[in-house]
Amino acid sequence: MAAEIVNPPSGTDTSDSPDDDYFDPAFALHRGGKMAVQATVPVDDRDDLSLAYTPGVAKVCTAIAEQPELVHDYTWKSQVVAVVTDGSAVLGLGDIGPEASLPVMEGKAILFKQFGGVDAVPVALDCRGVDEIVETVVRLAPSFGGVNLEDISAPRCFEIERRLQERLDIPVFHDDQHGTAVVTLAALRNAAKLSGRPLGALRAVISGAGAAGAAIAKILVEAGIGDVVVADRKGVVSADREDLTDAKRELAGLTNREGRTGSLESALAGADVFIGVSGGTVPERAVATMAEGAFIFAMANPNPEIHPDVAHKYAAVVATGRSDYPNQINNVLAFPGIFAGALQVRASQITEGMKLAAAAALADVVAGELSPECVIPSPFDERVAPALTRADAAAASADGVARR
Repeated sequence: MAAEIVNPPSGTDTSDSPDDDYFDPAFALHRGGKMAVQATVPVDDRDDLSLAYTPGVAKVCTAIAEQPELVHDYTWKSQVVAVVTDGSAVLGLGDIGPEASLPVMEGKAILFKQFGGVDAVPVALDCRGVDEIVETVVRLAPSFGGVNLEDISAPRCFEIERRLQERLDIPVFHDDQHGTAVVTLAALRNAAKLSGRPLGALRAVISGAGAAGAAIAKILVEAGIGDVVVADRKGVVSADREDLTDAKRELAGLTNREGRTGSLESALAGADVFIGVSGGTVPERAVATMAEGAFIFAMANPNPEIHPDVAHKYAAVVATGRSDYPNQINNVLAFPGIFAGALQVRASQITEGMKLAAAAALADVVAGELSPECVIPSPFDERVAPALTRADAAAASADGVARR
């Protein structure tokens, strides 16, 4: 079906539109929103109504009041996730506020359903304080089986996730951190396998010490990488710097075993892996100093930190965040299956073991098909979500956080 011509929003620049007509399929697709609530039971006659609502519903309410755990069996709680944001770090758009974030949250919700069979509800909050966000989500939590934090700026996102998980007995998962980390580790595992090198022999440099960069560094350390160095705008995150936030000070304690200092460019000399989650551009002269057969994962969108044309001159495996190049590092490969597995066993949290299991399962999906252009599955590979669901359900049981 052809997209309709729609009136441009107030303030939209239409100067590039042919014949002064405003035509954009994105606006056409989003008109009226991208999702709706749909009943799963019939309400076609008086008998249906009496069961779905009063008086039948009262029996179920009374049973849940007497045995609270029954809420998982007789409501949608165990199948639904809240996608929570304050609109402070939306995609590459930055702090655009809760209303402007809603199209992204709706998009996240339909990806949960499409790729993991999980229902999700966008929840955009008009508050910014850590205390306010935590208290608000805690009060909303009885309606949901899990909380996916989305597009909340660092460093507040770290504390919000930690405090919510401490207070709630349902999984709390900041996808910008952990989804990115899981997919990155999966791709790196396969790149290392393809080249015949163990993770323990690799030194990685991460450009970006925000939510994604910190989570990637931590999961790589957990997975046993040889060493990882993280750089922010001021250079390598090292213990001798006096300008570090608490989150970066923790990061410095986990990484940079060789005590490197200086710039990102200097850290790249001899490095086996570059992981970009920061934007900006890395000069080609710095890329050229990396180790032979390096891996370059330049994930900034739409402009990778190292353009693939440059990366391919020096790297054995190249990945980006873009869908028009091979090896797309896309969070949709992780969060639907991770939550599906957690909800399946009513996990109280998503553990580090579950994240590592998800990365291993994701890597294994294409283990028999490896090539420099295939170290990670396509988001449309139907094997992905079931593999992660099984792996995470099993890992939750092994880690003692499953409740069925």
